[in-house]
Amino acid sequence: MHGRGPGDVVSVPLEIATSYRARTKGLLGRDAVDGAMLLSPANSVHTFRMRIPIDVAYLDRGLMVIAVTTMRPGRLGLPRLRARHVVEAEAGVMAGWGLRVGVRVGVEGTE
Repeated sequence: MHGRGPGDVVSVPLEIATSYRARTKGLLGRDAVDGAMLLSPANSVHTFRMRIPIDVAYLDRGLMVIAVTTMRPGRLGLPRLRARHVVEAEAGVMAGWGLRVGVRVGVEGTE
């Protein structure tokens, strides 16, 4: 995954959750996160049964960030109508990555 500004690339380990079961589980039960998790399709998340606060970035169809928020455990996020994907990561890391509204996220696979 990469973001920031034009030409800047930040590489982040990314898990992709596309099945219903994987999206439902998300980051539940983890004490820490190495990188981020992409939930697709998704337009909202919750942090019930989470152990840590998380950063949440809502992405539109073209992987443009439309909102970023930090959620403490035990919260229900409001659905974002234009969101088609959600990126979850440990609280505080998205700002360091430069992930903010208006940034397009790129996802690159490795073999």
